[in-house]
Amino acid sequence: MRVTNAPASRKRRTRMIRAAKGFRMRRSKLYRYASDAVDHGRQYAYRDRRRKKRTFRYLWQIRINAAARAAGLTYSRFMEGLKAAQCALDRKILSDIAATDNAAFLELVKIAQGALKAKSAKA
Repeated sequence: MRVTNAPASRKRRTRMIRAAKGFRMRRSKLYRYASDAVDHGRQYAYRDRRRKKRTFRYLWQIRINAAARAAGLTYSRFMEGLKAAQCALDRKILSDIAATDNAAFLELVKIAQGALKAKSAKA
């Protein structure tokens, strides 16, 4: 007697077709094309979950750099000063402050400049 495991196969194929919901044309209707499309989509999703972290960090750096340059300091010198001042704010928070609260960011610039002066006087 030939065993086909039909219920499990049908369930697997149905799950793949459901995962392809929203795709266009045969990619959402036919198993072979839906399977390829879903596999590619999942590869892109896996890759882009990691890439998203990079792109947000770039965005934060750009925002901090723009605000720091407006205050007369470069990004690298600003971050060096914050590190010397042992300021524990990360780039996400710094960029939010730079975009929304200019007065608070200027205070951070003053802290960074003070730490840089102390660091250069020490050396």
